[in-house]
Amino acid sequence: MPQPRVLILRAPGTNCDLETAHAFELAGARCERRHVNALLESPGSLADFQILCLPGGFSYGDDLAAGRILGSQLKRRLADAMQTFKHAGKLILGICNGFQILLKSGLLAADEPGAGAPLTLTWNASARFEARWVTVRVTGSRSVFFAGIERLYLPIAHAEGRLVARDPAYLAELERAGRIVLRYAAPDGSTLVGGELLPFPFNPNGASDNVAALCDETGRVCGLMPHPERHIDPLQHPHWTRRRAQPPAGDGLAVFRNAVEYFQNGAGSG
Repeated sequence: MPQPRVLILRAPGTNCDLETAHAFELAGARCERRHVNALLESPGSLADFQILCLPGGFSYGDDLAAGRILGSQLKRRLADAMQTFKHAGKLILGICNGFQILLKSGLLAADEPGAGAPLTLTWNASARFEARWVTVRVTGSRSVFFAGIERLYLPIAHAEGRLVARDPAYLAELERAGRIVLRYAAPDGSTLVGGELLPFPFNPNGASDNVAALCDETGRVCGLMPHPERHIDPLQHPHWTRRRAQPPAGDGLAVFRNAVEYFQNGAGSG
């Protein structure tokens, strides 16, 4: 499959769909931006795509909680289409609000009020919206999206990005399974595990075990809080004028290239 098709799913309040589509197209994919209402009218059309991306923003204004409403729509009205897509060997990526949606929908790990949800993304420890650049280190090899990457320098912009677990043992279980794929790190790339937190601003939201991204058991469904689509060009780096030599691409482009190459190399199906 020389050029996989990507569906960028948007809803009222989504505001990163154009940048995300541009990143995938720069990586070699064909993209379509589609409103969730169109998918609700024709759930079977999801089969026309190989990659589903839930981009950042504030879907439905995050009125109930970040990602809650769109996550509920996916879970209650598109569950069959989503599960068929997931089990067909295809890829699902959730960025920032998309990560929140993946948790709320149960596509990544269940987050249901009153049901003993093992994980959630809640308010930052600072109790305010944080927008800054962070270093993240790839800490697991399971995810398709981070294959061959060691660390990334990416921006974050969120108010509800602090990942917490109901039981710390659950995070340890995810670690053993290789599902914690990104951790916030110090500028030199060093990170901490075993419950010890990096200080602010290296861990910008107080996430447990410094977790910045998770994947599912297959490595094909992934959610992350940082925004790789906002660092695909070296000139987007905040210190680009001080660099002696510009790299050929921004750090985030590798994430999208990995997704595209997964299908170009014949690993994916559908």
